[in-house]
Amino acid sequence: MQQTRTIPRLSIKPRQKTMQRILQHGDQPYRMLLLLSVFLTVALIIGIGVELWQNSGLARQAFGLKFLITTAWDPALTENFGALPFILGTLITALIALLVAVPLALGTAIFLAELAPAWLRQPLGFLAELLAAVPSVIYGLWGLFVFIPVLVRPFSIILNKSLGFLPLFRGPVFGPSRLAAGLLLAIMVFPTITAISRDVLRAIPNSQREAALALGATRWEMITQVLLPYGTSGLLGATILGLGRALGETIAVTMVIGNNLDLTASLLHPGYTMASLIANEFTEATFDLYLHSLVEVGLILFAITLILNLFARLLIWRLSLRTRTEVRV
Repeated sequence: MQQTRTIPRLSIKPRQKTMQRILQHGDQPYRMLLLLSVFLTVALIIGIGVELWQNSGLARQAFGLKFLITTAWDPALTENFGALPFILGTLITALIALLVAVPLALGTAIFLAELAPAWLRQPLGFLAELLAAVPSVIYGLWGLFVFIPVLVRPFSIILNKSLGFLPLFRGPVFGPSRLAAGLLLAIMVFPTITAISRDVLRAIPNSQREAALALGATRWEMITQVLLPYGTSGLLGATILGLGRALGETIAVTMVIGNNLDLTASLLHPGYTMASLIANEFTEATFDLYLHSLVEVGLILFAITLILNLFARLLIWRLSLRTRTEVRV
């Protein structure tokens, strides 16, 4: 009769058991780490908002909601403050940047992802990403001494002579202007939008391309009617990231926008943004109301950025949900 051999059980210490559980269920600590990161991010955003709210109390008490629609900014005589010119300057320069950068960045991303030969794709992609690594102050110096005299000012003169009857292009023509700031911002956000859009297009499954080409679509029809709709949510996310940088850019804009309290609608005149105002005058705030007014401008910029990102997140979610529904059908 064959005898069965019993294997003695090894005694496992409680600490070893705990380590085994952690190794066997690695998703648990990873999930906890992600949740902790999310909570820290939310806490940081809330902390910034609370700090800005507390340090702008005097301005909110003195001006209330009129601060958003008042055009005066006179810390020397009347001590009257209003943020409307800076809000408009921020939105105008960011809009110019997106109108110029998005078509160029999207076209570059399509070329890099779908049309460029293999030997050219890598160097061009590297150069596009390299633009994002250039410091803002370098962009500002280049814009002030090269970009404005060589390109922006001649272009502004042409716009003034041909379209000067429109309020947007009325003279006189200055060097630093809202148009110069918007065009420089377009160059600065271009690499961000390009790199993310290229990655979005590359992430689209090849089955989508093959199916479109198999049905007789041309390459252009495949890109415009299949790839772009399929990656709409990602392309919109890239645009929103570019918008976030355009809204908050400080040094480069401060150097080329002119920093003048000009309330005209002309893009050829100097102006101000909220970020450039804070950078210029924060060290000059010699009394509490002045300082709190600058902090409230920062609070408004923070709120605008947060609202735009939340709206974009909701729009991206709706677009991705519709895309999934169409794919299932």
